[in-house]
Amino acid sequence: MDALILGGTRFLGLAIANAAAARGDRVTVFHRGKTAAELPPGVEQILGDREHDLARLDGRRWDAVFDTCGFAPRIVRESVSALAGRIGHYTFVSTISVYASLAPGADESAPLARLADESVEEVTGETYGGLKALCERAAEDALPGRVLNLRAGLLIGPHDYTDRFPYWPRRIARGGDVLVPDAWSQPLQMIDARDAADWMLSAAEAGRTGPYNVSGPAQPLALGDFFERARSALNAEAQFVRVPNAFLLDRGVAPWTEMPLWTAGDQGFMAASLARSLAHGLRHRALETTIHDTLAWDRARKEPPARGASTLSVPVEGSLTHERERELLAAWSAAPGGLGRDAASGRA
Repeated sequence: MDALILGGTRFLGLAIANAAAARGDRVTVFHRGKTAAELPPGVEQILGDREHDLARLDGRRWDAVFDTCGFAPRIVRESVSALAGRIGHYTFVSTISVYASLAPGADESAPLARLADESVEEVTGETYGGLKALCERAAEDALPGRVLNLRAGLLIGPHDYTDRFPYWPRRIARGGDVLVPDAWSQPLQMIDARDAADWMLSAAEAGRTGPYNVSGPAQPLALGDFFERARSALNAEAQFVRVPNAFLLDRGVAPWTEMPLWTAGDQGFMAASLARSLAHGLRHRALETTIHDTLAWDRARKEPPARGASTLSVPVEGSLTHERERELLAAWSAAPGGLGRDAASGRA
């Protein structure tokens, strides 16, 4: 298969490039050159900004396109329209956040988010889902019947520059008292970017179209299960200090970003139906494998986790610093009923 990746030098795009090259596909990556590329040998790179430089792709044909960096409907429409006569299939990487609201177990037919002003292009926490919904529509309008809208859940694994997942293997491996939200039963959905990439390639080859919720695991997972499995997988000397949601919120701890994976009660987008993607071949590697691989990558990376960086163009606060965690642990220890360590620590 001849594959074109728009983006492709970070995280999911890199996972697609690696998986495609491993399959023997001919891979071209069109990117701006702003991120150091760790692409496999043989992958062709064309530098350019998709908003201004699509002409650099003229005269070429591809079986499949994988759009990992589409956020503005106007730009997605222009990209798909420019390529429409020279491609067979288009995969648009959307998001599980595309839904207006998502009750646990909801499938791809759930209502989508809408923007009051559809001309807006600035990506914020409020516009992100609505913009992705418009991008899906733009792609389908430009290439009817040949677009797969991949509504990705939380992507995890090596090369996760957001630090949402790497924070936990790194922190749990360090051991000691680990501050965690006392939300043991909170649903948790996430998928190794490498598994998402494998499925995307096979789905494109099969010509699958329409929306797919793509996350994991196949069987329900809770936040507490993840913590316990991570500690066991890493054989870590860690004691979980379980702190109530209200305590964290009262002290300004930001769910999801500063305290990764914690939703503070908003559970629908962590419990979407995956039935359609599972029925069409989605498979997941063991969570423990992802934990180990992520920690190995995290320890080998040359730069520390970026703080105050952006995630999918949306500003984030960054995960807990060591100092911030120590402050919160001290405050909880001094609070009435504090020192709520988990049973495995051997302390009350």
